[in-house]
Amino acid sequence: MLMTKQRRPPIRTLRGWAVHVLQEAGAIRECEEHGWMQDRADPHARERAFDIARGAPPAGVSPDAAVAEVRDLLDSISDTCPECPPD
Repeated sequence: MLMTKQRRPPIRTLRGWAVHVLQEAGAIRECEEHGWMQDRADPHARERAFDIARGAPPAGVSPDAAVAEVRDLLDSISDTCPECPPD
């Protein structure tokens, strides 16, 4: 039996691309219980995400616009899940 890796659907929005870049860089994670994005507050992972945005923006998007989208997304999320009880 031939085993193939399942492909993900293409990213359709600039925001979706930014989420993917941040996840791949390790800058954000998903709350395991509720699914909310959480900032990992890792400066090295953030810089990797910005490097990816500058070096490989989506087709038709300038590197500056790609970096701005990554920055806007990071600014819009917290390091805690809004549904999880406080520690």
